[in-house]
Amino acid sequence: MSGEFPRAGFWRRFASLVYDTLAIIAFAMLTVVLYLFAIQGLISLDVIALNGAEDVSALIQDSLLLSGIRSSLLVLVGLVFFGYFWTKSGQTIGMRAWRLKVQTNQGSLISWPQAIIRSLCALLGLGNLLVLVDFKNNKALQDYLSKTEVVTLTKEENKRVYRELD
Repeated sequence: MSGEFPRAGFWRRFASLVYDTLAIIAFAMLTVVLYLFAIQGLISLDVIALNGAEDVSALIQDSLLLSGIRSSLLVLVGLVFFGYFWTKSGQTIGMRAWRLKVQTNQGSLISWPQAIIRSLCALLGLGNLLVLVDFKNNKALQDYLSKTEVVTLTKEENKRVYRELD
């Protein structure tokens, strides 16, 4: 038990992660489309050339720099998604649906550095597997490394957190 609310178990965290994964996929798709438009714009302005590539997508795949930029943008999308929600209310879209909240070990909202550490240390959700064996503390790898915890809120508290966002 942590403070006022119990720490979240594995299955609730997993369900929340499924919801959030769907949202991140949508943001990632939008990011890739905008990136393709940007590269096409640079080609149209003769800033870069196709250099024998069949199309913009092939150019990006063939270029270590352009594919690296694309990958960096996708990582950034994930970091900003989680960081924004966690630092603003402690809840992502999926966490709100499953009444979860991430907070510091003292019960306050987490900082951007903590959000970045949590995101990177979660290892695409694999860090949550630690919850399955950490019976005493019910904490994931990212919880330990970022000095945070995920708690399960009551329905009333979940509504209160949501209302405070207005």
